[in-house]
Amino acid sequence: MDGMAAVDSHGDGDLVSPGELLGDSLDLIAGRGAYVAPNGRSVRASLTGTQRVTPPQPGAPDQRSTVEVVGHRAQGAVPQPGSVVIARVTKVMARMASVDIMCVESKAVKEKFTGIIRQQDVRATEIDKVDMHLSFHPGDIVRALVLSLGDARAYYLSTAKNELGVVSAQSIAGGNMVPISWTEMQCPLTGQVEHRKVAKTA
Repeated sequence: MDGMAAVDSHGDGDLVSPGELLGDSLDLIAGRGAYVAPNGRSVRASLTGTQRVTPPQPGAPDQRSTVEVVGHRAQGAVPQPGSVVIARVTKVMARMASVDIMCVESKAVKEKFTGIIRQQDVRATEIDKVDMHLSFHPGDIVRALVLSLGDARAYYLSTAKNELGVVSAQSIAGGNMVPISWTEMQCPLTGQVEHRKVAKTA
């Protein structure tokens, strides 16, 4: 009789990728390489690496286990022009979106790096018709290419290739949306369709 059922959707040591569901915040604390999604419940991976679940200390006030995702290298990564980053959208404006860079290639960053996706860098075609609010929403997880270090220590990022763009997004209802086209994602809970600049996954 083991009596200790796993509360997360992965086992200790499993390889996970950015945006992948690790478990519920009622059961797990998000440690390094993990974050709580905007719905406040889903704990997800912020980088590619190995999942590690640490049980709580006996007598600790919070009796949830801590889940971490350990990247392939321990040192903090630094964005460089030409590298691909995973970032979380923090703010969307008329001509740009601000993001917090979470990992470079598959390595986690240890300090805060800010990125900006400008209107002209969202996609490769019909650049003048890009609507930032129909491309990204706050809380979206995006895959982007670093173009350069821009103003005020913010990196200029691009999502203008097919494989770049939104890789994980929460709907208003709290569902993890599914891509249905290059420009749309659908909530599996309500069927509601929302516009995004979707990254090609296959």
